[in-house]
Amino acid sequence: MTEEIFTLLRNDAIAKDVYKAVLKGNTSQITVPGQFVNIKLDGFFLRRPISVCDVKPPFMGDEGELTLIYKTVGKGTDSMSRMTAGEKLNILTGLGHGFDVSASGKRPLLVGGGVGTPPMYGLAKKLVHAGRSVDVILGFNTAEDVFLADEFEALNDLYEFGCEGFEGGKPEVRVYIATVSGETGTKGFVTDCLGKIDECTHYYACGPIPMLKALKAAMAKAFPGAGGELSLEERMGCGFGACVGCSVETESGFKKVCTDGPVFPADEVFCS
Repeated sequence: MTEEIFTLLRNDAIAKDVYKAVLKGNTSQITVPGQFVNIKLDGFFLRRPISVCDVKPPFMGDEGELTLIYKTVGKGTDSMSRMTAGEKLNILTGLGHGFDVSASGKRPLLVGGGVGTPPMYGLAKKLVHAGRSVDVILGFNTAEDVFLADEFEALNDLYEFGCEGFEGGKPEVRVYIATVSGETGTKGFVTDCLGKIDECTHYYACGPIPMLKALKAAMAKAFPGAGGELSLEERMGCGFGACVGCSVETESGFKKVCTDGPVFPADEVFCS
């Protein structure tokens, strides 16, 4: 964990109450998809934890770039949405235990629900660069809530920049959308898209707790041999293990989402 000062490059609305912030600074401590950062905001006592969507590491002396996507759900994130280019932010980076990319197998499945979608983009990008074909299911309430779908589709072009260790041709990214309203994609929830998936060697997911519980149960029936990793959403006080406010029950006792997670093996959580 390091404390860094980042400069806001842009901060744009991309969906209903959802914003994309791109910042410039030292991203060297962000090394694994699924990690998060903790942002200090003027006028607020607690920092705001935000999952990392994408990151560009420092290169040839230049600072890196950090992409965060967040939803305005309270006064803190509302304050963030009104920030403009050039503002400085104090950010704790390199937080959290992320996804295990090496466990993906031949064709992994990535599932994101609402603001659980951003970390899945960084993971998908990493997997495609490693030569993996991926299936992606994104769940939203309505059509105006949908974001990042086009960016996931665009990952099909990453192969042109080279992939490592892949046998079997160009990696493919297939994206499926589910909306509760049925305005776009499949009507229903992310689990209603599982019938579209031909195979799954390992799955990764991030989203609301009810979604993760339902997905774990559905995956056990649809793909009983697949492993899984779930990124949990939990309110945090400190973000680095001091306050123990984000503890959750697992098969091996209570663990802290901020340091032991936010990513956990699926067979360790929601077992009761």
